[in-house]
Amino acid sequence: MDIQRGDILTLKKKHPCGSYEWEVIRAGADFRLKCCGCGHQIVIARKAAEKSLKKQMRGGEQIF
Repeated sequence: MDIQRGDILTLKKKHPCGSYEWEVIRAGADFRLKCCGCGHQIVIARKAAEKSLKKQMRGGEQIF
C-alpha cells in the first residue's frame, strides 16, 4: 500500500476519545499516527496498520 506522510487513515477500531481518524506523522517499517480527535500519538507496525485500515484520504480525496 502507498501510505504517505500527511494521509488521514480511518481504522476499524475507534480510539477511546471516539475518533476513528488518524493522521500519518511518519511512515516506514512502522507508522507514527496522531489521533485527529485528541492529538494522542502512537507507533504502530505497518502490517498491523494495513490490516486495520478501512479508508485512506489524501488531500481530501479517498484513495482506499
